Amino acid sequence: MKKEYLTLDRIEGSLLELSNLHRVSYGEVVKIMSKDGKSSEIGQVIKIDEDKAIVQVFGNNLGVSTKNTKVEFSAHPFEIPLSEEILGRVFNGTAKPIDKGGAIYSKNVYNINGRPINPSAREYPRNFIQTGISSIDALMTLIRGQKLPIFSGSGLPHNEVAAQIVRQAKIVDEGGENNFAIVFAAIGVKHDEADFFRESFKNSGVIDKVVMYINYADDPIMERLIAPKCALTAAEYLAFEKNMQVLVIMTDITSYAEALREVSSSREEVPSRKGYPGHLYSDLASLYERAGMIKDSKGSVTLIPILTMPNDDITHPIPDLTGYITEGQIVVSRDLFSKGVYPPIDVLPSLSRLMKDGIGEGYTREDHPDLSSQLFASYSKVQETRALAQIIGEDDISDDEKLVLKFGDEFEKRFLTQDQNENRDIEETLNLGWELLKILPPEMIDRIDPKLKEKYLGDKNGN
Repeated sequence: MKKEYLTLDRIEGSLLELSNLHRVSYGEVVKIMSKDGKSSEIGQVIKIDEDKAIVQVFGNNLGVSTKNTKVEFSAHPFEIPLSEEILGRVFNGTAKPIDKGGAIYSKNVYNINGRPINPSAREYPRNFIQTGISSIDALMTLIRGQKLPIFSGSGLPHNEVAAQIVRQAKIVDEGGENNFAIVFAAIGVKHDEADFFRESFKNSGVIDKVVMYINYADDPIMERLIAPKCALTAAEYLAFEKNMQVLVIMTDITSYAEALREVSSSREEVPSRKGYPGHLYSDLASLYERAGMIKDSKGSVTLIPILTMPNDDITHPIPDLTGYITEGQIVVSRDLFSKGVYPPIDVLPSLSRLMKDGIGEGYTREDHPDLSSQLFASYSKVQETRALAQIIGEDDISDDEKLVLKFGDEFEKRFLTQDQNENRDIEETLNLGWELLKILPPEMIDRIDPKLKEKYLGDKNGN
């Protein structure tokens, strides 16, 4: 039963305090209304102390006073209605439609906090998702059900990379039908950034497969904490009730963490590293761990969170804790970006921990594991040789080292670099990798099975 109280005891910022309460639950949704009924906001119970409760308001509570406000308790947590009609729609951070398409009507509503997945019920991720971007597909392969973040920096083209992945990502299920959907969560973005994503999806013809949850930079701070949970709830619905392969992309997790820090400060919680709350790790884990696959379910949730590292510092708490929870990372390089390389993905600090179990014969191609290992090793040698050439001069290095430098230039120019609308399939990507290896001296190609060398490189390096 709903309970109404006509007065508030205290208002402090976006926090409201009420007393003399009974049967109030933590996380319960609250509706805050003016007595004349002309305006309303929603909030959530975040603290209970005997008969007192603290309510966090999700919207703007300007003009609210202890005398002109009516508060209504709903007796249920934050829930959203979901149906297949959400595909192709745009919502705000609290799952309200902002595309003039009307409300979503459904018999069922879903708790945005999700349902914990029993670890024993999880299916180990194996199937390959093709993004059409060579550096990702060949060297840090995205696997269905994986959580693989993109570590970027301010001013780098991570939004363009994310939009390209959304446009090009595909997976074919066991029945041969491409039953793929995208859930996109924009957290604290500028209006022009949101417009870029919307137009990009619309122009590429994938908008009917995309569900967008957009929290603008000028929206209430609490909405940033709700938006990713609404997006993940929609993804779980499509994956585990509608058996779809769902790719979730979130940008920017740094905005989410900063909102968490601001709210934590207003609640007077004890700060941890760089002022972030001590529960930042568990809070991020509550988002990331909702990705995955469940046994006896055909659907899956694959997560690509994007975060901009403050001052390009990969040891900052946000990327540092994210690295502990997720299964690898894709690192966007400022140095490659300054060279004009797009997408400027630095392959050496990037990795996919699940890649080894989702590539090779039966998944991508039999040569993929060996080729990937060789490309990593060779590009690492390029960095060493470039450092040496800077010290002694390029004219004084050996002929083999000059071939290594040539390989590095061609690798960046032809393999890493591609157009924003260029969609390379895995066959094209792997063939290009073999073509580049032909530049190197035969004795440097030492990580590939001789049979594969003979098959793909011919007599030159086959012995």
